[in-house]
Formats: sequence, structure tokens, C-alpha cells
Amino acid sequence: MTDRERISSGAKWESIVGYSRAVKVGNRIYVTGTTALADDGEIVGVGDAYEQAKQCISNIGKALKRLDAGLEHIVRTRMFVTDISRWEEYGRAHGEFFREIMPATTMVEVKALIDSRMLIEIEADAEI
Repeated sequence: MTDRERISSGAKWESIVGYSRAVKVGNRIYVTGTTALADDGEIVGVGDAYEQAKQCISNIGKALKRLDAGLEHIVRTRMFVTDISRWEEYGRAHGEFFREIMPATTMVEVKALIDSRMLIEIEADAEI
């Protein structure tokens, strides 16, 4: 069996739900749904879809760095948004980080996220 390396973000939901921020198996890294939480646990950009998307991607980058990878290793992202009509705001932030990397990407509208102030959650898969 391939070794698993797991990292935690320290989010209060991890121990309740039973998940890791990211799991590395072989040369693949799976980053769980990531929201716009700052290091202090507060939501960044309340009401601002663009700022929240940027924070999500920044948080994904921090998780990857802890596993000796970076955003350039991402091959797929999935964006779960609470208002698809704001797709251009989410997309602008995604494009700023991934315009050259061009991962496979999905954006889907969902009814709600775990906190009503959260507008977007992004998960990512990477290969190194």
C-alpha cells in the first residue's frame, strides 16, 4: 500500500467531519474543499466573491507548499459557488492564478456552504 501523508488546516470542522486539508498519495495530492478562511479562522471578503475566491486559492497554495508542491502542480479544480450569476468574479480570481497552468476546472452552483457568509469553496487535485 502506498504511504499517505496528511496535513491539517486546523479548521474546527476537520475533527468533527473527519477529514484532512490535503492528502498526498504517491505523486498525487488531493486538497479538500477550501474556503476563504484566514489564518485566524475568520472569513476573508465577506460579500466579495472575487476576494473569497482569491483566499481559497491562496489557502490551497499553502496546503500544497506543506507537501512540497505548488499551484503549478494542480491538474484539476472544482469550484462550488452559492451564486453562479457571479461566475465572472470567481473566474477572474481563478484566471489570475491559473491562466498559464490551465487545469481542468468545474464551477457548480450549490444551495449553501457550511457558513452562510461563504460564497465559494474550491477543491483541487495536483500531481508532482
